[in-house]
Amino acid sequence: MSENSSSSSSGVGFFGLLTIAFVVLKLTKVITWSWWLVLLPAYGGLGLWILFILIILILARVIN
Repeated sequence: MSENSSSSSSGVGFFGLLTIAFVVLKLTKVITWSWWLVLLPAYGGLGLWILFILIILILARVIN
């Protein structure tokens, strides 16, 4: 018998945990930051992907 085993990891990443921590700190009044600053890490992953794609596009243009 063959056994099919696959492992997949899904869940909250670094930026998600950071966002949750900041929201909890804001709601418990430990920090007094504005909400846009508290939620900024939520866009961190998206920002890294955009930066990655821009670097690839720039390198592709320089090489050609």
